[in-house]
Amino acid sequence: MANRERVLAIGDIHGCFNALKTLCELVPIRNADLVITLGDYVDRGPQTRDVVDWLIARDSIGKLIPLRGNHEIMMLAALQRKMPIEHWLQFGGWEVIKSYGGKVSRDARDIDKISPNHLKFLNDALLDSFETDSHIFVHAAVDPMLPMNEQPESSLFWDRFDWQAPHVSGKTIICGHTAQKQGVPRDLGHAICIDTWVYGQGFLTCLDVETGQYWQASQEGETNTDWLRP
Repeated sequence: MANRERVLAIGDIHGCFNALKTLCELVPIRNADLVITLGDYVDRGPQTRDVVDWLIARDSIGKLIPLRGNHEIMMLAALQRKMPIEHWLQFGGWEVIKSYGGKVSRDARDIDKISPNHLKFLNDALLDSFETDSHIFVHAAVDPMLPMNEQPESSLFWDRFDWQAPHVSGKTIICGHTAQKQGVPRDLGHAICIDTWVYGQGFLTCLDVETGQYWQASQEGETNTDWLRP
């Protein structure tokens, strides 16, 4: 049992590599585990570069399912001049540039410091959603009446969890995006949100989707483990 392959979901990391590193040791995350990350790797926290390095390393052993979050969408759109860069900066872009060693000021946007390899990963490797026989994994939410191949981007990346209804497939939804500022996952039975506000005063959460056990770590090194309540 100790060597079984687990399906582990990790909530929104937001550049908080200290928390991610502590979480990996706490669980601990093994090479055999399938890790599904729910998006929003960038912005807000101070260590986006380290987080993306970890994702690429995990992906290289074939045990990562990295989903796309709205913050990756905003970052890439800004860098590709598809939206005003100031819009991205106000949602955490300053911290991203600093994490790559770039200087930031009112007159300088040192975006050339951001690794092209990292941008390629964020642009090409991320998935909109992922399904198993029993679960749907998505960044934000799903339209409850549509199959996953017909989901609108507004649901996948932007809708809030508060109004998430059961999906027509009957599968349990695992998502992030809507920060649970009390620091614990929100379990509706048919849907579970594990964004627990690590960039604020909360935790980064890793959930074993089969057993309901979850582990948490903060940027400051505080840890916790518990189980979803039936």
